[in-house]
Amino acid sequence: MKKNIFYLLICISSIVFSQNTERKFLSADFQDQIIKINVSDGSYHIQFYNKYIVETSFIPLGETFTKNTHAVILQPEKTAFKTQEKTDFIEIISDGIQIKIQKFPFQISYFYQNKALISEKLGYQKDSIHEKIQMNLDQNEVLYGAGARALGMNRRGNRLRLYNKAHYGYETRSELMNFTMPIVISSKKYLIHFDNPAIGFLDLDSKNDNSLTYETISGRKTYQIIVGDSWENLVENYTDLTGKQPLPPRWVLGNFSSRFGYHSQKETEHTIQKFQDEKIPVDAVILDLYWFGKTIQGTMGNLEVDKDSFPDMKGMISKFKNKGVKTVLITEPFILSNSKKWNEAVEKNVLAKDSVGNPAKYDFYFGNTGIVDIYKNEGKSWFWNIYKNILNLGVKGLWGDLGEPEVLPKWVRFETAKADEIHNIYGHDWAKLIFEGYKNDFPTERPFILMRAGYSGSQRFGMIPWSGDVNRTWGGLQSQPEIALQMGMQGLGYMHSDLGGFAGANLDDNLYTRWLQYGVFQPIYRPHAQDDVPSEPVFRSERAKKLAKKAIELRYQLLPYNYHLAFENHQKGLPLMRPLFFEEDSEKLLTNSTSYLWGNDFLITPILKDSITSKEIYFPKNSNWFDFYTDGKITGGQTKTVTVSEENIPTFVKAGAFIPMTNIVQTTDNYTGNQLIVHYYHDTNVVKSERKLYNDDGITANAFENDNYEILEFEAEIEKKWLEIDIESEIGNHWISSEKEITLIVHNINWNPKRVKVNGKSTNISPKNNQLSIPIKWNFQKELKIKISLK
Repeated sequence: MKKNIFYLLICISSIVFSQNTERKFLSADFQDQIIKINVSDGSYHIQFYNKYIVETSFIPLGETFTKNTHAVILQPEKTAFKTQEKTDFIEIISDGIQIKIQKFPFQISYFYQNKALISEKLGYQKDSIHEKIQMNLDQNEVLYGAGARALGMNRRGNRLRLYNKAHYGYETRSELMNFTMPIVISSKKYLIHFDNPAIGFLDLDSKNDNSLTYETISGRKTYQIIVGDSWENLVENYTDLTGKQPLPPRWVLGNFSSRFGYHSQKETEHTIQKFQDEKIPVDAVILDLYWFGKTIQGTMGNLEVDKDSFPDMKGMISKFKNKGVKTVLITEPFILSNSKKWNEAVEKNVLAKDSVGNPAKYDFYFGNTGIVDIYKNEGKSWFWNIYKNILNLGVKGLWGDLGEPEVLPKWVRFETAKADEIHNIYGHDWAKLIFEGYKNDFPTERPFILMRAGYSGSQRFGMIPWSGDVNRTWGGLQSQPEIALQMGMQGLGYMHSDLGGFAGANLDDNLYTRWLQYGVFQPIYRPHAQDDVPSEPVFRSERAKKLAKKAIELRYQLLPYNYHLAFENHQKGLPLMRPLFFEEDSEKLLTNSTSYLWGNDFLITPILKDSITSKEIYFPKNSNWFDFYTDGKITGGQTKTVTVSEENIPTFVKAGAFIPMTNIVQTTDNYTGNQLIVHYYHDTNVVKSERKLYNDDGITANAFENDNYEILEFEAEIEKKWLEIDIESEIGNHWISSEKEITLIVHNINWNPKRVKVNGKSTNISPKNNQLSIPIKWNFQKELKIKISLK
């Protein structure tokens, strides 16, 4: 029956979609897992990576196939598939993706679970400027992807340039930003990745003719089709292909003190002391470019401490470390011709060249500059030695700025390619250089690599991206959820914004606090701003400081939950911020970014306009939802107007969720995972519920892979007259666990239980405000059972 359906679909697809009538089928060859299709103007090589991923490359006549890829790391598995050749077409059927190759008019079509996905329209073609691959789209497909842009969730209808470029002061619309990735994701749950980093365009049906067109100046004509059985599965399969994000150090989930920038050691120390005096938690301080020079212009490329402004950098870093505060330093790949490092860089041949072999020099905002050629061994080793010196100061994080690269004339030549061929991967390969340096010289440390430009697969180098120089306005805030949600679907799950906004001297306290409240539920909590605007809450008004402190404290209380999200991202590629359609796969939610999921169990609606006192929120069906602050219950599947408080943004928890939290700590150094407050949101509609919580030391690289971890497993089940909650643990072979002090808070207990048992022993506990609070000391070696009578 299924085979008959497939035949029907492939016949229908031949009628519905446009085709290339010029390309002629010649022959087909099947060997060594490669399907080779010879046509009149070249050949196609088709290869399965597994049943969910297939790669197609076109090799024009006169060209040879190159396997070089900057994005893909997955090795193809031996995938079982059947081929059948008929007079008019060839079909290739695996347990997953199915392919139909129609001989005349020539066309390649892709199917999954007997449903048409996408097909080549004109396929490969070439004009005087670009080589192109054109595909057919269904009329109603919603399209995501193309990197970081502010366009609305549905990016269909745009012709988008593939050329990483900063957009200073953007707000609600930005067609070109720092991450331009050759990725398109369809509402039909497939992803197409055009595996070539050279500059070009992605045309997402801008002519309204149901076409998707990839355009490039040179390079591979290769694309991968990735499918999934769910949205989560699709992202997992894509990150299998391009790499998973390493687990970052736990302190990265804490609060950062950051601005453009701290001018001196005295100012930096004063700022951190202010945080501690105000008892506002802080885990890191970021030093912008004043650490190597007193002025913005003319000092870039010094890349060594300005001892006049920072007389004891190493001592300052050590003092901060003792207080639980880690230091992060900015670097750039530009070496100004009047900088301290210019002569050394020229002498050691580490710079990109001009057409006659001299160091390439050109002007931009910061001065007359060259750029480090990270594609030659001399450039890589020289740059990494700079980083080693920085890290040996005790620095715990590296910030790579301007890595688009911000200015890179097309005439510049690198060791292996022209500027336009590596422009979009410079940030990607820069992150790779740092990541591999860590692995070789600091193998036990987890790197923190903050960068604003990258490429497909940059997540595997531990890159933490941010959304660039957003305007410090409500318009700037409004674009941030969309950007983060889109990038999470494209593998970069830590996309975040400068909290409070960057560009502009705007001291609007309402904007500032709403942005910081949103930041509680975005991947990295890093307020940042230009020099003339205080980004740190300790320098804001009393009202703003109070509200910001409340938000930051909640961020720290959520450390256990958030760290588990980081672990899920590391294991499965799941984004920390997820669109609502991950929860309810309905057409009406496909373009919604006004609310989103934080992990699996939080429904978040940021306040993106001023003076909002109420907000309409859609609550996904298949679950009920509880107000995180009031415990009010809302039935899923409806839109409801909720009252908005100035103290927080609307936050709801899914019925049946376990939310692990902790007491407020002033730094993540003081968190161990042995004191937990676990909230269970009981609902009679949820008969059984399970959640997990990952924990390790928070700093050692590859802790999970080296069996140095623990996972707590929570299960709730309604059995006859009891609500039973079980807690057990999975312990890695090298993990030394400790007794746990857990306060279990069961919500929605709107009756007075006659009996509450902990490991069979009755306790005298009564609910207050419909919450039952059960203190527990737990020996992790034994399963813990709590039973609450339902009457």
